[in-house]
Amino acid sequence: QVQLVESGGGLAQAGGSLRLSCAASGRTFSSYTMSWFRQAPGKAREFVAGISSSGNLYHYADSVEGRFTISRDNAKNTFYVQMKSLKPEDTAVYYCAGRSGTVVGVAAAYPYWGQGTQVTVSS
Repeated sequence: QVQLVESGGGLAQAGGSLRLSCAASGRTFSSYTMSWFRQAPGKAREFVAGISSSGNLYHYADSVEGRFTISRDNAKNTFYVQMKSLKPEDTAVYYCAGRSGTVVGVAAAYPYWGQGTQVTVSS
């Protein structure tokens, strides 16, 4: 089992950058696929990006491709997303999530979740 804690959220201007971190506790972090999801008010939770356990396979939602970069450091039990060229529509609560198996874009497939961190992008 793994416990996840996000950090790094906050307020940014459109065009700006933020980096989110997800710290994991537990001995098996390196065996889990990790993904970022986000949820804006009144909307469903949506997949943002995911990375395989080894870090050599990753997937991005079309809406963030080219602007967001995910990475992980298994030695530090930490997972990241670097967000650039932020847009007001990126405003949401961002969650990290973990699962065994491949990256999938379905929230229900992830048993492990952090508490979320708010990202607000002003225009």
